[in-house]
Amino acid sequence: MCGGEQTAFDRITPALQSYGANIKLMGKEGQGQHAKMVNQIAIANTILGVVESLLYAYKAGLDLNLVLETIGSGAAGSFQLNVSGGRMLRRDFDPGFYVEHFVKDMEIALEEASRVNLSLPGLALVKQFYQALMAQGGARLGTQAILLVLERMNNVDLSKPLQKD
Repeated sequence: MCGGEQTAFDRITPALQSYGANIKLMGKEGQGQHAKMVNQIAIANTILGVVESLLYAYKAGLDLNLVLETIGSGAAGSFQLNVSGGRMLRRDFDPGFYVEHFVKDMEIALEEASRVNLSLPGLALVKQFYQALMAQGGARLGTQAILLVLERMNNVDLSKPLQKD
């Protein structure tokens, strides 16, 4: 996601293709940054939904791997559900993208939204969960580690058998 003049974009595209395949000019200077924020907003809200879904499935006594497999092939399917959800269940919190960088991006998005008088309550909420994760020492974990915050909030550990109340 790039912003700038078409001629400059055309000149640099071969170099950018060594980093990725989906190279797009989003518009004038700054539009690439805005497009990245759109992406981060979608990810933030989606990953929270993945965590809440897994917590609900856990409390309902469902097989979490079977749930991921089943809903991941339907309308709920997404990278966050299918990949990050699996990493959560394996307790793999190695970073694909660091929590501290994600928080920085969410701060940028919230600042830009405020500048144009736009309220993004979902993003603001998710940022608070990630801020808590950073306070608990998770700044260098992957974004899927948001699971740890919500597990603590709910006094559950998805890696352990469900304790019947």
